[in-house]
Amino acid sequence: MNLYNTVLLVLASLLLASCNERFAGGEIHLIDKVPEKGFKYPYYLFIPDNIADDAAMTMIVEPNNSGFASDDLDKHIEKAQRIATLDFYTGNYVARNLQLPLLVPVFPRSESEWQIYTHALDRDVMLQKDTDTERLDLQLLAMVEDARERLMEMGYKTDEQFFITGFSASGTFANRFTGLHPGKVKAVAAGGINGLLFLPLEEINETKLTYPVGTFDFQEVFGKTFNAAAFKEIPQFYFMGALDDNDAIPFDDAFDQPEREVIYQILGREMQPLRWENCQRIYNTEGVNAQFRTYEGIGHEQPDNVKDDILEFFKTIQP
Repeated sequence: MNLYNTVLLVLASLLLASCNERFAGGEIHLIDKVPEKGFKYPYYLFIPDNIADDAAMTMIVEPNNSGFASDDLDKHIEKAQRIATLDFYTGNYVARNLQLPLLVPVFPRSESEWQIYTHALDRDVMLQKDTDTERLDLQLLAMVEDARERLMEMGYKTDEQFFITGFSASGTFANRFTGLHPGKVKAVAAGGINGLLFLPLEEINETKLTYPVGTFDFQEVFGKTFNAAAFKEIPQFYFMGALDDNDAIPFDDAFDQPEREVIYQILGREMQPLRWENCQRIYNTEGVNAQFRTYEGIGHEQPDNVKDDILEFFKTIQP
């Protein structure tokens, strides 16, 4: 291939790789998948108006949670765009108020392979081999690095660490991801998480806690040991609505029967207050740097007062 054709190919690839448009309050970029860089799905990058360019910023990541299963990736792209652009969602709300860039991946959630709950980073997806959904956690890290490079080209500097937030399935994703990659997460805020947290323990009362409940088989599944010290140092904020009755534990897309039995045995069948309070007790006993809130009068939702508390939480960390 001659130089002229090579240049044309590169330019064409760049045009396909990023499609951007204006939204109220910022600019949105849809970045196409780049398998050779480690991610096999697209992602959105939201850049709010008046973003600072004189100091290193902390990127915000909110994993996508479509709320449905579909084999049509376009439907997940559409939902991810809403998450990236609307301040109804916590990531966008924080990004606009702190004037920080926001990354939202477009991971699928298959209807035909419904037991693989990608949006919650469950055990099934983490055991995938030789598929496009293999190691979505590493794909997200690759997206973050790609986004940092793109922001640098625009004149924006970003920290190597990032904030991660989420609600419901994406809140569970954020909590579990923080356990997998504590060195990459500057702080995490998540809610609506079934009263269940990833536990920084291998066992409780001789009951082995395998991923995603705990860390017993961490080396086997992820090829590395669990970094308990780093995980415990990360500022963490977790919340539930007192009226939240959205419990994923009984459903087979989220957990298999052995996982369910372990959760009920060590934490309780009742989501609130029993399981939720037991998780808080374990985090406090283990010295995890976590705050917990139970909001009276709300269910499976994140109204403005909750988002404001998350905003203040991130403000205490973001200089």
